[in-house]
Amino acid sequence: MSLFHEKLLAIARPVSFLAGARLVRQGEASRGAFLLRAGEVEAQVALPGGGMLTVARLRDGDVFGEMALVEHGVCSASVVARTNVDGWFIERGDFRALVAGRDRAALDAQRAITQVLAAKLRSLNEKVEERGSAEEHPVPKDIAGEGKKPQFGWRSFLPILPFFEDWDDYEIEEFVAGASARELPRGAWLFEGGKPADACYLVVRGAVEVVRAREGRERRIALDGPGELVGYLAAIEGAKHAAGARVRETATVLELEVGSFLAHYNGDSGTAVRLQHAIHRCLLRSLARTNTQLTRLITHARLAARAAEARELEAALHGQIYR
Repeated sequence: MSLFHEKLLAIARPVSFLAGARLVRQGEASRGAFLLRAGEVEAQVALPGGGMLTVARLRDGDVFGEMALVEHGVCSASVVARTNVDGWFIERGDFRALVAGRDRAALDAQRAITQVLAAKLRSLNEKVEERGSAEEHPVPKDIAGEGKKPQFGWRSFLPILPFFEDWDDYEIEEFVAGASARELPRGAWLFEGGKPADACYLVVRGAVEVVRAREGRERRIALDGPGELVGYLAAIEGAKHAAGARVRETATVLELEVGSFLAHYNGDSGTAVRLQHAIHRCLLRSLARTNTQLTRLITHARLAARAAEARELEAALHGQIYR
């Protein structure tokens, strides 16, 4: 059993279902996560025009619904027991109460959920990027520049940024202590894909685009404005950046050195809890953006009568079970 599962078990209650029982129903509000001890379940989605599509089969040791622990959502698929099933259920309210109380097991589980959501985001982005796009264009010429000190009181902007929703002023100050603010021109790189993550960046003003380059061409993955955190996944995972980030419009960014950032992220203070919630909001926005692209690709595949491709993309979209 993985560390993630062990952390969830610390706050779970046992549940059992007979074969044929419905654990969750497509379209209903999400309530929490399930961890399977024994048995097999099948996730199905109703297709437009009729019929059902199996998008996932889960068995002993699998977990689903972890996204529901960090945010209210809707079940994008129904989950039906194919055999008698024994397992555990983790209710969102119980989980969030433990996180708010800084329970160490809950905080560890929440960090593990971040890793799970990040893996799902990467997998879904790969599905999108497998398809060509008219939005791809030649890689533009690099613009160098270390940036300059912002000529405005950037600290006064922080409390109104979406990233700091629900943060207290002292928590914001604790988080940004030691960070440096830079104003960068259009075209300047924050970091390039394939490079180690030595910092992550909070956009205070302006816009930053996240791009992935391939064979001399690049494709925009996201356009991040004020209040968005950029480059944090590579920092959390201790990995190289999967994509690059470049200033789209003259931007003021707050550079957060990776060591300081991780000290907050891995801690158990009130600031650590706020940071984890903020990161989950960032991840969920990214997932929603990718899901929109998947939905568009599904529509194009249907219109072009590419049924097999449409079903593959449907499975990827609804295989998340909760959205």
